[in-house]
Amino acid sequence: MKIGIIGTGIMGTFHAQCLHESISGATVSAIADPNLTRGREVADAVGAIALADPLELIQHPDVDAVLIASPDAFRAAQTLACVEAGKPALCEKPLSYSVAEAEQVVKAHREATDGGVPLVYQGFMRRFDPGYVAQKGAISSGEYGKALMVHSIGRGVTSGPGATDESVIFNSAIHDLDIVPWLLDSPVTSVSWLAPENSSSNTDLHEPFLMLLRTADGGLSTVEIYLNARYGYDMRSEVVCENGVISITEPHRVAISSELATKTAIPDDFRPRFADAYRLELQEWVDALNEGRAATLATVEDGAVATRVAAAAVASMQQHGAFINVKDVK
Repeated sequence: MKIGIIGTGIMGTFHAQCLHESISGATVSAIADPNLTRGREVADAVGAIALADPLELIQHPDVDAVLIASPDAFRAAQTLACVEAGKPALCEKPLSYSVAEAEQVVKAHREATDGGVPLVYQGFMRRFDPGYVAQKGAISSGEYGKALMVHSIGRGVTSGPGATDESVIFNSAIHDLDIVPWLLDSPVTSVSWLAPENSSSNTDLHEPFLMLLRTADGGLSTVEIYLNARYGYDMRSEVVCENGVISITEPHRVAISSELATKTAIPDDFRPRFADAYRLELQEWVDALNEGRAATLATVEDGAVATRVAAAAVASMQQHGAFINVKDVK
């Protein structure tokens, strides 16, 4: 399977390396980035051709499927272009910041596939992380009673350049807005966004912030996001059930005791923490493409739902933390 990748930022470069080094049944055949110099660097490293125009990559005869890792604002249009070209695609999150635009992609995709094998999937890789998979399995077993509440926490070292309160919701918190209803197997029905007023953060962001999520099963869950926590990249998930608590422990940590102290290293970004999740997600996508079957990845509909929930969170932020009904967001 010849894969073309759009975008050579952190995500695009990471995916190119992963596909090249760790995924069987696929090769990276083309890289597209308007910054052709940067694109050539990534392409040369994986033995691919470099193009400046993403639409040329989508139409290229040596590209069987497309991985879209371009900046957020371009993803919906490029996904639509893949649908119109009949070319399979995996689009990184978010699909769009616009509910209407996301729904446009969903409508075009449904018309193009007519209930058949999906063309487009959404890159919510936490669904493949061994910890989250085991957590969901424990919930589904029923052994611990009904899941009542999820506490999902995401902290980073520093936010990216140009980050805004809105972009943090759509680009970072959107993972939590997907994984909480996935764990509970129940959609988010309303959202409240809240932040402290006395943060000493030296950024323009209101952080850390908290989102309260009401789900259709009657649950109330929390999401904390703090991109400038500085101490490290730290993802936590705890599910409170009627008869127990199911928590994910950080993988692959080594504790070193020396000089009257015990220390564990904390990664500085997402790549060490979720390397397995990305590899498993990409392998499943490639296997499904080669076998001509539907993949178990998040669907483009899932992406549109997450966009709608994120838009509800932004509306709550603009209304001083009021609970916003997701179905009412346009």
